[in-house]
Amino acid sequence: MSEQQANDLLHGITLQMIVTQLVAEYGWEELGRRIDIRCFTHEPSISSSLKFLRRTPWARDKVEELYLRWKTGSRGLP
Repeated sequence: MSEQQANDLLHGITLQMIVTQLVAEYGWEELGRRIDIRCFTHEPSISSSLKFLRRTPWARDKVEELYLRWKTGSRGLP
């Protein structure tokens, strides 16, 4: 394993795993409050969210950032 992979907390984690875990932790309503994107606030589903996030890098970045903050216990941001 390379050193870069060892330091990458997202290595081996799929976007579907991230979204599923965030929904289980926060629920759709809270997730939509924390990251104000339509796929979380209007008739949300895992499949529609994945479709949007795969096409929209800025939104995916926000979701990955929230996931990392949650997993590392860093509560500095909303």
